[in-house]
Amino acid sequence: MAKLVINPLKRISKVNREIYGHFSEHLGRGIYEGIYVGENSAIPNENGMRKDVVQALRKIRVPVLRWPGGCFADEYHWKDGIGKKESRKKMINTHWGGSVEDNSFGTHEYFELCRQLGCRTYINGNVGSGTVQEMSEWIEYMTFDGLSPMAMLREANGRKESWDVDFFGVGNENWGCGGNMTPEYYANEYRRYQTYVRDYKKDKKIQKIACGANVDDYEWTRNVLSACFAHSSESMHGFMDGLSLHYYVHPEGWKVKGSATEFDEKTWYKTLSKALYMDELIRRHGAIMDMFDPSGKIGMIVDEWGTWYTEEPGTRPGFLYQQSTMRDALAAGITLNIFNKHSRRVTMANLAQMVNVLQAVILTEGEDMILTPTYHVFHMYQHHQDSFLVESSLETEQIGMEDKYMVPNLTESVTMDEEGILHLTMTNLSLTEAYDIETFVLNLPVTEAVGEIVTEEYRAGNTFENPRRVGREIYDEIHTGKNGLNFTIPACSVLHIAIK
Repeated sequence: MAKLVINPLKRISKVNREIYGHFSEHLGRGIYEGIYVGENSAIPNENGMRKDVVQALRKIRVPVLRWPGGCFADEYHWKDGIGKKESRKKMINTHWGGSVEDNSFGTHEYFELCRQLGCRTYINGNVGSGTVQEMSEWIEYMTFDGLSPMAMLREANGRKESWDVDFFGVGNENWGCGGNMTPEYYANEYRRYQTYVRDYKKDKKIQKIACGANVDDYEWTRNVLSACFAHSSESMHGFMDGLSLHYYVHPEGWKVKGSATEFDEKTWYKTLSKALYMDELIRRHGAIMDMFDPSGKIGMIVDEWGTWYTEEPGTRPGFLYQQSTMRDALAAGITLNIFNKHSRRVTMANLAQMVNVLQAVILTEGEDMILTPTYHVFHMYQHHQDSFLVESSLETEQIGMEDKYMVPNLTESVTMDEEGILHLTMTNLSLTEAYDIETFVLNLPVTEAVGEIVTEEYRAGNTFENPRRVGREIYDEIHTGKNGLNFTIPACSVLHIAIK
């Protein structure tokens, strides 16, 4: 029997709700068909946004949405996406599939989507192929309420009142698709561009996010921060509010990637071991950040993460459409537990991507929609949003089929919400073994515990023919006592227990 000890009196850090954020790029069917179908579509919509998709996303309380990319952001010129739709410029999406981008989803549509979702806004600006003036004018267009050319242009396009921009990314992947820059060059560009991301509203500060590293490029993190801090005041807060990190799980490597649905038990453990690598990345990049920002005012923003497999057979290359199975549910549960544990430094994360692309929470096909196993994990984990991480320790053992890809059998995190309810989330990475868990809750009597679980055969997923094979089920096999609770977590499962 594995022991889990929870100390609710020892609060460690706040789990920002933005850790449960999402990302939607102009890529494949992610926005068009997935989210936006246009006002004249036969698919039920509100101002062009699919009602079924928006309603489903509201149920997982999407806290923030990153847009328009991704690599697309550094070739996106925002003025192409405003004004009458019939007169908007058309272009070829050179990054993703060579499809025609008609810019019918632009700035106004993005803010309308965020309004319907009730979420905060995170916009990525164009540093790779854009100008300082272009970025400055976009900020003015979106956020300035006074008399100015961009405010007047916004009003001419049907919007008198400005919007709120909560987060603004100054470039994306500038080490690669965003310009193939050196860290020193990007850092100086960041210093220049961010100067013109002005706060036009006294009571609303835009949080500025710098382009951080690709996976384990620790020198990028070190050199960008070193150059940005050079000749600056001691405090960087306000000059830089966040530094991004991108990491995708490719079971068979970047070039081959591997199938989303056809995999064996060895590949299961290999995939989950790579998901667990997120912990090391956060610790090592975080240690560098601590050297420059010991007070932790600059957040680590993991604004692209998830599993990335070979596109589904028969789908368009470059659209990155992939199915989802219990493997993705476990990868999501593992990663979100890691983010919770590192919530002192990780202040936002954005799953790639929201609909029809990579590790999507929703898939659509015409008027039909299905929820993926990852969706159900986000539904269970939403209780962590804006709660406080509390101290917990869990006995684990190493399991797997290859020495290189051994993994702990269990992962967990525990938070306490504002009502004093403890939320335990746990993953069982084993394909075959269930584990008995003896849980001790220190200094707090346990009166009630209710649970929900996602569990199925390891390659199981939801399809349009069988849309409800994997979902959340009530888990009531919990035995409570004065000082804790006992339960058994089944093999291949993600579990949430609310402890009162």
